Amino acid sequence: MIDKNKQYKTRDGREVRIYATDGAGTYPVQGAIRHEDGWYLAQWKQSGKHVGECDGSNDLIEVKPRMKFERWIVLHRNGEWASWMTRPSDASTVDAFAIKHIVFEVEEGEGLDAV
Repeated sequence: MIDKNKQYKTRDGREVRIYATDGAGTYPVQGAIRHEDGWYLAQWKQSGKHVGECDGSNDLIEVKPRMKFERWIVLHRNGEWASWMTRPSDASTVDAFAIKHIVFEVEEGEGLDAV
């Protein structure tokens, strides 16, 4: 069910604005799709299926928040490791044989379906 308080894009990645979700008829979701030359009106079913669409490129896909994480991983000679949110001090890396800075972005809920 489409919620006008959430953010959506088309299946092929274009920006979408949702104006209303309580319209009458088969396509109650009203909004617009951004094209190169501007915004074009569009309608969808409550499921997000675009009116008259065969290939699904204009169907709605929810844009979930992305989160960025940054960590410093210290690998010690004895096989142990430690994770730091900021670059570790020299005192904590005395017996280290490697320090790796890792930055990654994940979409909210990403990978949870595999658990």
